[in-house]
Amino acid sequence: MNWLNLTLNSPEANLALDEALLQWHEAVRADSGILRFWESSVPFAVVGYGQAVASEVNQAACQKREVPILRRCTGGGTVVQGPGSLNFTLVLPTASLALANSVTATNRFIMECHRRLFAELLQSPVTIRGHTDLAVQEQKFSGNAQRRRRHSLLFHGTFLLDFDLTALDELLPFPSIAPEYRAGRDHSDFLTNLKLPRETVQQALLKCWDAHKPLETRLEDEVERLVKAKYAQAEWNFRR
Repeated sequence: MNWLNLTLNSPEANLALDEALLQWHEAVRADSGILRFWESSVPFAVVGYGQAVASEVNQAACQKREVPILRRCTGGGTVVQGPGSLNFTLVLPTASLALANSVTATNRFIMECHRRLFAELLQSPVTIRGHTDLAVQEQKFSGNAQRRRRHSLLFHGTFLLDFDLTALDELLPFPSIAPEYRAGRDHSDFLTNLKLPRETVQQALLKCWDAHKPLETRLEDEVERLVKAKYAQAEWNFRR
C-alpha cells in the first residue's frame, strides 16, 4: 500500500484531496491502496454528505468564533476538526477487501482492524459502537465514514489525540441522530482524547495496513478544481 502524510493549506483543500484520491484511484483502477494522514491547523465544522447544516451546526457560534462550516463527500455525522484531531484516509480497491461487497461489511472489516490496533496501543479494551465509532470506556475517540465507487472506496475518519473539546457544546447542538450508547451526553462528556503521540499512531497504522511506499502521484490541479467548484462554494456546503 502507498502512504501520504500531507496536510494542505486549508480545510477545503484537505477535504478536496480525499475526494481527488478516490477519483484518481477509480480512474486508473489501482490495485493497491492509499493511506493518508493529515491534521488541520485551524478548527472547522464539517457536516456529512446528506445532513442539514441548520439542524446540525450552531451557525451563529461558528460565525462568532470564525469557524468555517463545510461539507464532505461521505456520510456520517457532523464533527469539528482542528489541531489535535488526527485524520486518516484509506482509499482501497473493493476487490481486495475481505467481505467488502457492502457498506456494512466494509465498516466491519476496517473498524475491527482499528479496534485491535488501539486496544494494543492503549492496553485497554476498545469497542466498536454505533455504526462507525471507536470507544474506550464508552467514550468515543474515533468517527468514520465512507463513499463507494464501482472499483474503489474511500473510508476516512478522525482520531482524537489532544483536541480541544471545550467549545464543542457551543458549536454543535445535540445531533439529530445519535447512537444509543451516547445516552444523551453532551459532546464534551461523550468524547475523549487518547493522549497518544501522533507518531505512535501513524506508525501503528502504517504497519496495520502494510503501507510502506510513498505515494508519488500529484493531484494539485484536481484539488484546486474541486475546491473552486465545490468545497469553497456555499451552494455545496449549505445545500441542505
